[in-house]
Amino acid sequence: MSNSVPLAGKRILLVIAGGIAAYKSLDLIRRLKERGASVRAILTEAGARFVTPLSVQALTGDTVYQDLWSLTDESSMGHIQLSRDADLVVVAPATADLMARMAAGMANDLAATALLATDKPVLMAPAMNVRMWLHPATQDNLARLEARGVRRVGPNDGDMACGEYGPGRMAEPLEIVDAIIGVFTERAGPRPLAGRRALVTSGPTVEAIDPVRYIANRSSGKQGHAIAAALARLGAAVTLVTGPVRLPDPPGCTTVAIESAQQMLDACRAALPADVAVCAAAVADWRVKGAAGHKLKKDGGGPPVLELEENPDILATLSRAESRPALVVGFAAETRDVAAYARAKRLRKGCDWIVANDVGLGTQTFGGDANTVHVIRADAEESWPTMSKDAVAERLARAIADHFTQNESTQGDTR
Repeated sequence: MSNSVPLAGKRILLVIAGGIAAYKSLDLIRRLKERGASVRAILTEAGARFVTPLSVQALTGDTVYQDLWSLTDESSMGHIQLSRDADLVVVAPATADLMARMAAGMANDLAATALLATDKPVLMAPAMNVRMWLHPATQDNLARLEARGVRRVGPNDGDMACGEYGPGRMAEPLEIVDAIIGVFTERAGPRPLAGRRALVTSGPTVEAIDPVRYIANRSSGKQGHAIAAALARLGAAVTLVTGPVRLPDPPGCTTVAIESAQQMLDACRAALPADVAVCAAAVADWRVKGAAGHKLKKDGGGPPVLELEENPDILATLSRAESRPALVVGFAAETRDVAAYARAKRLRKGCDWIVANDVGLGTQTFGGDANTVHVIRADAEESWPTMSKDAVAERLARAIADHFTQNESTQGDTR
């Protein structure tokens, strides 16, 4: 199994323009560095009114470039060299003003000059007031930039700092990271899962007690969503079936939102046939038999007795389905004896692989950004080092691609 991380060694030139969204760029730098990228930053005069050069420098670990006329910087890292030394130029936030100057080909500050001089791909994350975004001038500039090959992520709908609501919020840092990875994946050539169909489950399920109460668990959906995005980057047509989470839909995926385990099973069946199914959701084992149609009240007689019944076993059902995916991958969240329980679960469920992780107290796996997993297969077991959930997703997606490639070379195409 490959352990490649898509941003390791990549050089990013980040242009931070003025706007309240500039604070998100600090988190973006951190996310990129976590994934092995190096980041240099150009901070515009307006951008420096929202984030300080010192904070940007502390996070990038490199000089922050601001002044087109700095002789010291120009002698050691000229604006042309600065723009061409990167693998990708990212503009976040891309304000209406900077987009207009990019479209017009202006070179009146370091940011605009570097963007005009670059021969590398450019990705922008627009951020502005909804009226500015919808204005015909901005839309015309956007069309001109996209016609020249400038890529875009966002903007999102949401509340504005100015009190208005609508499109104009800058994409979240992890959305921008996904878009950056997508650019590099696209430029890397053929995608090994192109033509394959993938089904991924993610997040918790919510089982109603009454109209306002429910049984659930602590799953954030971060790992499942990351896996869906990683499979999509490798070319798979991904259907993501997800319980309630506070995450954006992964780019390039068809997302189906559900609440209960039964709804998740129904959505999974509807998504078949598929070449691979990855069951990363934390499905509630039980539901209340006959959930109340009204809110249960305290009546002085003690708490109500809740009679539970088992939920459908989605992993086992997919593993034994008539239209079974060629590869079924399950997840095992354990608090002790992780590998032993995972081996038993793989046999019991009938799946091909189990990805086991320790979710005991103190691990911070639920809701956190890191994971430590063991991959259990019939013929091999691997313990992976602790890494970000995005890195786990990328490594697992590559392993899935390798599985199909190896099967094709030994048995012919399994599609």
